[in-house]
Amino acid sequence: MDKFSPWVGVGLRHPHHEHFINQTPDIGWLEVHSENFFQPDSAAFETLHSLRHQYAISCHGVGLSLGSTDPINREHLRRLKRLIDAIDPLFVSDHLSWSSVNGQYFNDLLPLPYTEEALEVFCANVDTTQEYLGRQMLVENPSSYLSFSHSTIPEWEFLAEVSQRTGCDLLLDLNNVHVSAFNHGFDAQQYLAAIDPDKVKEIHLAGYTVNPLPEGEIWIDTHSQPVSEPVWALYRAWIAAHGPRHTLIEWDTDIPAPEVLLAEAKKAHDILTALSPSTLSGVAS
Repeated sequence: MDKFSPWVGVGLRHPHHEHFINQTPDIGWLEVHSENFFQPDSAAFETLHSLRHQYAISCHGVGLSLGSTDPINREHLRRLKRLIDAIDPLFVSDHLSWSSVNGQYFNDLLPLPYTEEALEVFCANVDTTQEYLGRQMLVENPSSYLSFSHSTIPEWEFLAEVSQRTGCDLLLDLNNVHVSAFNHGFDAQQYLAAIDPDKVKEIHLAGYTVNPLPEGEIWIDTHSQPVSEPVWALYRAWIAAHGPRHTLIEWDTDIPAPEVLLAEAKKAHDILTALSPSTLSGVAS
């Protein structure tokens, strides 16, 4: 294949920096974890700035802690805005989660109780972030392994309401829907039916790990495997119903050779071009 659809991207991870600089695969775009590029005088930032001239870049954050009752960290916002101003990314995104309490940060994306109180906090933090950045952001649905007994709102309704109240768009992670549906026993199709497709600007695809326990299996969103066939099936059905979206292959641990990552991207390319042939020549605004 000479050219990827411009809709298809991959997550840029440090072991692949030189490959994308020197080999320049004809991928549509690259997504980075924003916090890894907050230092403007670092080698990582110089690499990203160089790649910006070859690829569209999306900034995917993991540290805003939008669901925390802590105020949004203004220094974090300042650094994020500096990165955005330098890179002019395609998208800016973060997660439906929280990571801090009383100024103490945890190295994880922790689940929210889905209550009206949590919804108000989350929406206020999204509003603060979008106002500071001067642009719309995307919020990604999480994978989760426990739920709160006092939750009163299904996750899919909570996410849809966040978008409605704040005007943010959505990053739909189909692997997260698949993993959480198994872990919590809900129907993935019910989840997807509740999401306004016009709000979805990006789709994530990744692999997961099955963790056997005495009580039964739990599926973990490890991003360490190829995309599973059930997730490809969700993707095919979603694209067939709603049309093309910017699509990213994530692979964050046990990172393979770049050729393996790009082979996964080619599968997304093939689905997009089979279901929406015009995707070879254009992208959404």
